Amino acid sequence: MPEISPADATDPCAREPIRTPGAIQPHGALMLLGPPDAGGDRDVLSASINLATLLGLDARPTRLGALPDGVRLAGLLDGLDTPGGPPFTDLLSLPAGRFQLDARSTPQGLLLEFEPAGDVGPDAGSFYRHLGELIDAMGLLDHEDDLCRRVATETRRLTGFARVLIYRFAPDWHGRVVAEDGDGRLPSYLGLRFPASDIPAQARELYRRHRLRLIPDADYAPVPLDPPLLADGSPIDLGPAGLRSVAPVHVEYMRNMGTAASMSVSLLVDGALWGLISCHHPEPKTVAPPLRALCDFLGQLLALQIGARTRGEHAARRLALKRVENELLARVARAADFPSGLAASPEAWLGLVNAAGAAVVVEGAILTAGRTPPIDRLRDLAGWLKRGQDTPLWHTDALARHWPEAADLGESASGLLAIAISQLHASWILWFRPELPHSVDWGGDPRKPAAAPGERLSPRKSFDLWREQVRGQSEPWHSAELDAAADFRHAIVSFVLRQAEERAALTDQLQRSNKELESFSYSVSHDLRAPFRHIVGYAELLRERHADGLDDKSRHYLDNIIDSALSAGRLVDDLLNFSRLGRASLDMTRVDMNKLVAEVKQSLAPDTAGRAIDWRIAPLPDAWGDAAMLRQALANLIDNAVKYTRDASPAVIEIGGEALAHELRFWVRDNGTGFDMAYVGKLFGVFQRLHRAEDYAGTGIGLALTRRIIDRHGGRIDASGALGQGACFRFALPVPSLSPSPEPANG
Repeated sequence: MPEISPADATDPCAREPIRTPGAIQPHGALMLLGPPDAGGDRDVLSASINLATLLGLDARPTRLGALPDGVRLAGLLDGLDTPGGPPFTDLLSLPAGRFQLDARSTPQGLLLEFEPAGDVGPDAGSFYRHLGELIDAMGLLDHEDDLCRRVATETRRLTGFARVLIYRFAPDWHGRVVAEDGDGRLPSYLGLRFPASDIPAQARELYRRHRLRLIPDADYAPVPLDPPLLADGSPIDLGPAGLRSVAPVHVEYMRNMGTAASMSVSLLVDGALWGLISCHHPEPKTVAPPLRALCDFLGQLLALQIGARTRGEHAARRLALKRVENELLARVARAADFPSGLAASPEAWLGLVNAAGAAVVVEGAILTAGRTPPIDRLRDLAGWLKRGQDTPLWHTDALARHWPEAADLGESASGLLAIAISQLHASWILWFRPELPHSVDWGGDPRKPAAAPGERLSPRKSFDLWREQVRGQSEPWHSAELDAAADFRHAIVSFVLRQAEERAALTDQLQRSNKELESFSYSVSHDLRAPFRHIVGYAELLRERHADGLDDKSRHYLDNIIDSALSAGRLVDDLLNFSRLGRASLDMTRVDMNKLVAEVKQSLAPDTAGRAIDWRIAPLPDAWGDAAMLRQALANLIDNAVKYTRDASPAVIEIGGEALAHELRFWVRDNGTGFDMAYVGKLFGVFQRLHRAEDYAGTGIGLALTRRIIDRHGGRIDASGALGQGACFRFALPVPSLSPSPEPANG
């Protein structure tokens, strides 16, 4: 059945020189001709040693013109020297009888094969009548396997082989017998699978390039070429030759199958090798060239039918999935963003590729539908895809084979179809299928080694039924589903780009509005400073001048005026600082963060006097930024820690930092009042408070000011805490590639 047959894909058999065996089979003769001379005659560069005997010649010719009717033949072959062109076929009358000539051009010269024309048999004459019946029947057969079964029956009727199989290749090149017709003398292989190593890649390529192959007698004695090498020392490529001698291991493989003769017809669908019509016989058997041509025609007819049905099925599936895609895109377009649009339409999202689960991962956020792995595993999977896959669409029906960490995810994610929606971030739309446990019937154990160490190379000897239980594998993704996912990706990427453009336009508007607001805020804040100072000053003068004449209530009124004016003044100062941050340029330099912390701690000494505070300050790495702004940010965070630990005894304030390859991280942690994480989103907003103003002094701008400082430096800031258990504020600053690499302060 196959050309090469080791059980192990790594077997040396896969590297056998099957194109250059240096010999042919004895049921024909071969010669290789050089280019034509001025008169059209050609030199014989090499020939099989049986050429003269088989053709009935007195001696092996050295020139094409020496053959009977060689001059006419030279004219027929004129212009056939373009490699890759169609072969030329003719019937020749030679001293030993009538021969079919097959001539084809190769890069090494013209390859001529001579084979006795033979008898086409009694049934060949009725072939065209049967062919008409077969074509009519093909239109009535609904299933591909039924079509293959009918062709197997017709091929066996036509040729008389004891067993005819239709052998289909899977995407991984394992093969399965999908149809069979036999007379019972050879065992049935119907439904059995054979490993990809039975037909290595180089043999499959020969099947793809040359559709028909005959071995009339497995016990043949190879006929050598003379000479075996060309003048430049290169071996003669017999890949295109139907008479090419096969590898000894294949002959032994045939004997192990109980097969003395075989013939194969390649089934090519859209230029790709779909499968084979494989014929076997327990005794030697010759099939005449015209009859083989009929079988080749039958194979092409089957391949055309399979191709048409495959394309029709694909189109029908694609049309159905297109309707789902259009519905899903319409819903996504109405949503605020595409992840929420997907999550709001789970049925369409899953139905787009007939998946059992789906997830979308965008900038660390994950939304799911159906049955999926846990969120943390999805995040790991997205990272693995980003690191290891450079294609916008990737799929598998056995994820654990590629990502071993998925070994325990069979119930939700044996199959994965992933489309990338960002070239920069680990952002993916993922579809999942659960494992589909099933059994596979093999023609012999596919794991059995071809040869023990030290033994000669040999094929496997057993073709007995061997059943494998398959786990960790899902239903394969259909090509129509892959096309649907690819089209959906293009639509989503376009949607994301359109949203990005809209956001960019809005950002421009917001930036202009912010600049106007900052200018307004700066002007108002600047103009309000003097009036509030005047209020405080005149109120204090009034209290001093009439100190003896004021009653307690009047003094209380004046004190409230002064306190309110001072508070309003501080608010104006903070607003002025906040607005200045958006206008001021950064004076970037190396910043000693240890020095800044010491300065801030010293400035807070009046507020911490008499308090029990456990300062835990670790050595901090140097930063790269605007020293004044970073001092302000640290001051706000440390002042908050001091303020909100006033009821703790002792108060613990921890300040630390670390230098990483791409960023610097700092934190201020305390054991104070803390906050509810449900309101963490409010922390860094202007005038946002999580505690009552009368409980803790402040304007509500400090954290917003800190965030703006960190944002201006291209960093990020976040916080965590719990009521009554303290809070931790963390910020990170980038390490610019053009700046000196920060080093820890302690060296």
